[in-house]
Amino acid sequence: MATKVVDLRSDTVTKPSEAMRAAMAAADVDDDVLGADPTACRFEAEMARIMGKEAALFVPSGTMANLISVLAHCDARGSEVILGHDSHIHVYEHGGISTLGGVHPRTVPNNPDGTMDVDRIVAAIRSTDGALYYPTTRLICLENTHGNSGGKCLTVEYTDKVGEVAKAHGLKLHIDGARIFNASVALGVPVDRLVRAADSVSICLSKGIGAPVGSVIVGTKAFIHKVMMA
Repeated sequence: MATKVVDLRSDTVTKPSEAMRAAMAAADVDDDVLGADPTACRFEAEMARIMGKEAALFVPSGTMANLISVLAHCDARGSEVILGHDSHIHVYEHGGISTLGGVHPRTVPNNPDGTMDVDRIVAAIRSTDGALYYPTTRLICLENTHGNSGGKCLTVEYTDKVGEVAKAHGLKLHIDGARIFNASVALGVPVDRLVRAADSVSICLSKGIGAPVGSVIVGTKAFIHKVMMA
């Protein structure tokens, strides 16, 4: 029996439908830098609503979305981010957080299900007593779904637990949610609940949604304003 394969990996393989092409051609556009593009404004407002956050910003790519989110959270050189050793940000994004932002990655082993052991995350957080010598921990990054673990979904319970760790230590939590809508469907959990613990989330529009290009960052209004300056 023949099986139809739908390839949802990336914008490099996703093709817009005729309806999408028609919508793009007919879109009401203006200067987005000045906040005057009505289509972009409506889209960002809708994405913020869906994700349960205050504001959103459309950007060209997922790599850019993660990069400027990390830079906005880690706005002082010598900052450190805790993230999985097999995460997309660490493995596939050209070391941009270090090259462009002076942000030091501190990796924790990813488990086969894409998680990092919570006790290892806690152990990786730098003590402020060593601020004269060591990078300053400012951010934890999760990835949902986790690509290098075969697209495993991180549960609400796990994400909430990591969010509690972040808050208890005065850190921020960013989720690389390139395929977060896939996780929402697979887990049967509304996407806004899946990211409630996160201070920021990046979402790739081409993965599982079908748009030909683009990503969105969501967070507080103050954070999105900061991201625009990153």
